[in-house]
Amino acid sequence: MKRFLYALLLAITLNGAALAAGTQYTMRVDGLACPYCAYGIEKKLKKIDGVQDIDIDLNAGVVRVKVAEGIELTEPQMKKLFNDAGFTYRSMVTKPL
Repeated sequence: MKRFLYALLLAITLNGAALAAGTQYTMRVDGLACPYCAYGIEKKLKKIDGVQDIDIDLNAGVVRVKVAEGIELTEPQMKKLFNDAGFTYRSMVTKPL
């Protein structure tokens, strides 16, 4: 019985992970110096449909954004977003979830 419950739990977990598939974007940005800067960027990113999670590392100058499946963030879109906010966009790395 225990094996069945463990197998069931594993199947539910893996199925849930498959449903939550999407993409993680990691962007390098210059000029992020304070929590207020991070808050401003977070507000702009949350306006994009499909954005699920945002993590900003001020010390490293890294912004990680997880988006739902089928949502794509483009380099020109992110460059404009960050530059319009007064920051210098450097690069972006994409990783499927």
